[in-house]
Amino acid sequence: MNIALFGATGRVGKELLSYLLRDGHFVTALVRSPEKVDVASPNLKVIAGDAAQYEDVLKTIKNQEAVISALSTDGQQLLSTATPHIIKAMESNQIKRIVTIGTAGILQSPTQPDLYRYQSNESRRKTTRAAEEHVTAYQHLQSSSLMWTIVCPTYLPDGTLTKNYRFTPDFLPSNGKEISVQDTAHFAYHELLNNKFIYKRVGICY
Repeated sequence: MNIALFGATGRVGKELLSYLLRDGHFVTALVRSPEKVDVASPNLKVIAGDAAQYEDVLKTIKNQEAVISALSTDGQQLLSTATPHIIKAMESNQIKRIVTIGTAGILQSPTQPDLYRYQSNESRRKTTRAAEEHVTAYQHLQSSSLMWTIVCPTYLPDGTLTKNYRFTPDFLPSNGKEISVQDTAHFAYHELLNNKFIYKRVGICY
């Protein structure tokens, strides 16, 4: 499959790139710093650019079959800026499938279901800025014509691939504390292939 990957030099993005190339997919990755891409493959095309620029996004998405975005909030407004660009480029190229990496903060609160977790009394966040960025991206996807899934990990340390994790649509599984970068990427990759949670946010944890 031909897949556009955003965020390929981030922690989850690097793992996703590894899975995609290992299984023989053709990947076009948009990155601001190509020197940070530490793998080489005839199946990998790296485009130097910025996801905040529509023309760079359009160039990346052209001729692809699906999109994965592991973009972070970048301490600024990258996510809320890039997501509409990605949606517009996908819709103009008749590409439907996208899997993105979100955060557990935008899942519903089990104790206050009308609120996102980051808004509820279970949140321990010192600042809500990043969660608000992820909510904006979620809302853009909701109002699009795309077949979207948002993978929403809780605390995300580097670790190992266990393939032994729990997941629930729209909520975080009970008592979920963390999930490794490696297992998050594993779930996201297989969701792209299997399409089990279309139009869903999926909470994932151990």
